[in-house]
Amino acid sequence: MRSRGFTLIELMVVVVIIGLVSAGFLLSLNATGRDSELERERDRLATLIDYVRERAALQTVEYGLRCQPDGYEIVMYDNRHSLWIEDPLDDSLHPRVLPPGLAIALAVEGKAILLPLRRKDQKGKDSEIDLTPQLMLFSNGDLTPFKLKLERSGTGRSAVISSDKQGKVISGELIEAPI
Repeated sequence: MRSRGFTLIELMVVVVIIGLVSAGFLLSLNATGRDSELERERDRLATLIDYVRERAALQTVEYGLRCQPDGYEIVMYDNRHSLWIEDPLDDSLHPRVLPPGLAIALAVEGKAILLPLRRKDQKGKDSEIDLTPQLMLFSNGDLTPFKLKLERSGTGRSAVISSDKQGKVISGELIEAPI
């Protein structure tokens, strides 16, 4: 009986497959040093804040940003009922839940804000009664001075969105330092 070994081509195919699997694994762990999901969420939130400020000025309606540790939502002030509600006309302002592993920290006027947890009803839906925002987006274009940090848990990576003294929203670079 003749013993059969592996050919050179079979060995090369196995090495290529192992290389492709390793490369895919490293990219899925963001071993490249970038956290595109964190950057995308930072850019989305900064753009949304700018959009709502313009919308508030055009409609002369007061808006606010309400944050929870795992998400955020834009709310508007209903003058007729004297309460904060979700905007019934703009679907782009729906409540958003952050991707797994991301969390929000917020400081308003230099003071850290303790963010409320979402309360669930029996059907598992959000049932917050008080939608008072932590960050005001006024109809005259002003906004509350703030510093909002999106952080990737366990890695120390974070991205900061803040306002400057002129009320401009600044989307910061990815950092590895606390607020």
